[in-house]
Amino acid sequence: MTELRQADAAGMEIPASRFDGQLLNKLCKETLAGADDGILLDRLRRTYPEYDLAIARQGHEWYRLGGVVKSDGTRVAADLGEWAERTYIECGQDLNTLLDHCAEENFLATQHQGVSLYLVAPTGSRAEDFVQIEVDRTQEMAQRYLIDEENPPDDLEELIDPIEPIKVRPFAVGAPRYTYRRKTEVALFMQELARHRADRHPAQRMMDDWNASSAGQARAFCSDWSLRLSQHLGRHGEQVMNVEVVNNRSREIPRLESPEGKRGKALATLISRFDHQAGYPFAWFFYMLKGLVSSHVAEAVHRDLAKDYAYLPERDTAIIKAWAASPYHV
Repeated sequence: MTELRQADAAGMEIPASRFDGQLLNKLCKETLAGADDGILLDRLRRTYPEYDLAIARQGHEWYRLGGVVKSDGTRVAADLGEWAERTYIECGQDLNTLLDHCAEENFLATQHQGVSLYLVAPTGSRAEDFVQIEVDRTQEMAQRYLIDEENPPDDLEELIDPIEPIKVRPFAVGAPRYTYRRKTEVALFMQELARHRADRHPAQRMMDDWNASSAGQARAFCSDWSLRLSQHLGRHGEQVMNVEVVNNRSREIPRLESPEGKRGKALATLISRFDHQAGYPFAWFFYMLKGLVSSHVAEAVHRDLAKDYAYLPERDTAIIKAWAASPYHV
């Protein structure tokens, strides 16, 4: 079947899908989840050897309601909410009968503990030329008794999600697993985002600045940055899209001391030291856009440029001047 394509702003064709979602889903289901996620990454790299796939970052740990198990871990139901409503009906819609049943069986409630993995693969030379693949790594844990016999719930809602549950020593229910969530051709996403905005999104301006800067000549954007994407239908059926740029470093983010009182060589040394720690030139500017470096640094550099200091390449100087004329952050 012919692959659908769409032309980008430069007239180049972008494949609508470089990675097969069904195959990604299959690989995730068949891979035993490990602590370092190396096995999953290796399988994906072997499946798509033409792409330099990497795990860009891990999201924050999240939790959601699980199911019901017996005290020995035997599965009763995968979905606590569905089980509670169905069993309530089977008990003649008598809450006390349901509670007696739960107490007699000594049921435990589980929850899913998860973390989202963000994998990236460069597909071209521009900042937006990469694919982002999102995968959840989850582990179901038995965490609490389903009911507190001393303080029984007043309704189904409180049974499903009590405010003060009786905890048990947590234990795993089944093996940890991967769940494929989605893949995004970022260049296409940004192109579609632009169609729904009257102005240029700050994330797109950041990518444009990256492409024009010395950072873009030295490093792939997705090596240091990934995206938190959102896309849904609004109340009137309109397409609502947004994107947040996220730094991939979870720890050891370089620090830049205050530029107060520094100019010329001293200021140039300050930002050069930061760039060295970050691993690429002009890094301080993009960290500043994200709020990880004070905007006072860019203001101080701009004052230096006005006094004919020339410690930045011309391409970076032009970006600083454009930012000073119209500041933005992401």
